[in-house]
Amino acid sequence: MGKTITEKIFDAHRVDEPFEGTAVLSLDVVMCHEITTPVAIADLEWRGKDRVFDASKVKAVIDHVTPSKDSKSAAQAKILREWARRHGIKDFFDVGHNGVCHALFPEKGFIRPGNTVIMGDSHTCTHGAFGAFAAGVGTTDLEVGILKGVCAFRPPQSVRVDVDGKLPKGVYAKDVILEAVRLLTVNGATDRVIEFRGPAVDAMSMEERMTLCNMAIEAGGTSGLCMPDKVTAEYLWPFISPEYNNDVGAAADDFAKWRSDADASYDKVISVDVSALEPVATVGYKPDQVKKIKELGDVKIDQVYIGSCTNGRLSDLRIAAAVAKGKKLAGGVRGIVSPATPAVYRQAMEEGILATFMDAGYCVANPTCGACLGMSTGVLAEGEVCVSTTNRNFNGRMGKGGMVHLASPASAAASGIAGRLVDPREYMC
Repeated sequence: MGKTITEKIFDAHRVDEPFEGTAVLSLDVVMCHEITTPVAIADLEWRGKDRVFDASKVKAVIDHVTPSKDSKSAAQAKILREWARRHGIKDFFDVGHNGVCHALFPEKGFIRPGNTVIMGDSHTCTHGAFGAFAAGVGTTDLEVGILKGVCAFRPPQSVRVDVDGKLPKGVYAKDVILEAVRLLTVNGATDRVIEFRGPAVDAMSMEERMTLCNMAIEAGGTSGLCMPDKVTAEYLWPFISPEYNNDVGAAADDFAKWRSDADASYDKVISVDVSALEPVATVGYKPDQVKKIKELGDVKIDQVYIGSCTNGRLSDLRIAAAVAKGKKLAGGVRGIVSPATPAVYRQAMEEGILATFMDAGYCVANPTCGACLGMSTGVLAEGEVCVSTTNRNFNGRMGKGGMVHLASPASAAASGIAGRLVDPREYMC
């Protein structure tokens, strides 16, 4: 019987099996941000274990509330900042250099196929797009990871999502993952890894694959993974070329060892034919409550938000700007754009993308997670409605009493023009 990519990664990293059904894995990367890590730092200090297993494998960023909005968020940032300085963590990204963690860290080349990655953040699954096992963990596991460089997991079964066909005009990776979550349901991949496979995934860029894997957690998945290939190698090329004698094909061939075997076993297999897919959006307060936008009727909106670890990358901004170019936000609708990293911000500025948004009436904010989880830079008031490129539409997610409709960047931009949820193809040439 063949093995899945997850089984191969577990085999390569298993350092102990203290009892049946639990594998202790060595970690390649431990990621930290200022919301969940300060609690772990404080507990390690209290236990007299204020140290890190390997400063070169620890990456840290202030991204959820940045710049700090009040004394409490400033205190959290200070704890992380001083901890990083104390332990010589060179890959620490403070205000001015920081970005949304799950966009910034891949951009910096920190992830490789076959890696094990943890972070105290549920959307750590994003990094599985590179063929890595990447999982969000709780405070205790994060502490152990920081201190010892290991983490215990129950070896998960895998769910395979076969994505067939070719994306039609106006349909994007965000629509694909929302449809997959609808089919799986929010509990359909609990304690499982989701493998995204098929010709449509093979044709996607790394940024699109990250969008898919980012929302694996919304179906309950421990992680989401794509098979590493030449696209993966080309994305990582600035960081890995010396290892492969400047031969990108050799890198892709090497990465193939982390691909699932043809005869690997899966707990469940579902298929999504994207050729027939239309632009979709969430309704209600669960990510699996998804409908075609054209079926939603007249859903008026108060805010458009374009950004986050799901859809705040350069390709996302380009898509939204192409829809918004030469048009204005509808009266009574405010728009917020938050490029996910400083590099994305700079490139979007150089390409005139930010000017396009500003001409349309958008506020361009700094890179931050703030609005996505209702902490800053776009919080909703009670009764307000937002169409957002983020990843969760939980009740109160972007502000108490607010309603969030998740959609693609194109759908969000088009809805801003119309003042209501609309199919973006109405505004595309």
